[in-house]
Amino acid sequence: MRKMLCEIFKSPLKDEMYLYVDKRHGLQDVPEALLERFGKPVPVMTMILTENKVLARAEAGKVMAAIDDKGFYLQMPPAKEEYLLDLYRTPTQARY
Repeated sequence: MRKMLCEIFKSPLKDEMYLYVDKRHGLQDVPEALLERFGKPVPVMTMILTENKVLARAEAGKVMAAIDDKGFYLQMPPAKEEYLLDLYRTPTQARY
């Protein structure tokens, strides 16, 4: 079974945006333009990834493939539920 020591960073600029990289290479393969938009990466954790490892919002096999291919995997924040966005669009009035 293949294993990868993966380091995970969170973005200080965008909630729930994470960057996964191979611990041996660090951030050297991450494009400068991405780091500018991501902000200064904040280390969150280091873990051993295997293809059948269960992750909260990503498939470990896809994360490992992206790191092999591009040198990183970017996990974007989850999409907001449409009904939650409606709460901000609808003007509200207090009624007694």
